[in-house]
Amino acid sequence: MHVRDAMSPTVLTVGPTHTLRQAAVLMAERKVGAAVVLDPDADGPGILTERDLLEAVAKGQDLDAEKCGEHLTPDAVTATPDWDLDRASTAMLHGGFRHLVVCDGSEVVGVLSVRDIVRVWSERGQLSA
Repeated sequence: MHVRDAMSPTVLTVGPTHTLRQAAVLMAERKVGAAVVLDPDADGPGILTERDLLEAVAKGQDLDAEKCGEHLTPDAVTATPDWDLDRASTAMLHGGFRHLVVCDGSEVVGVLSVRDIVRVWSERGQLSA
């Protein structure tokens, strides 16, 4: 199985100047745990996750003032659609994160989450009960 078989091709993207609240609202509406942050001045995509939002809340930061660009993981680890899922899951495990931005060249084409991997492995009977 490959990343393309499990990834979500619908990607929530925000800019670095969106507020954390704006990103949180969009993530909640779409029921996703991460937003890809596209900054034309950056070398690649960044990612803002639920964990980043939680850390800002825990620190008492103002979600209406804090910008995504100040809280994202810059230069997010990216996968290509043809990576196998073992490689993707190993990258997630070793990196300590739950989402991979999927790029085809410089274009963001999807997001792969741990939940996506578990879903496809479960559907294919690769996980035992």
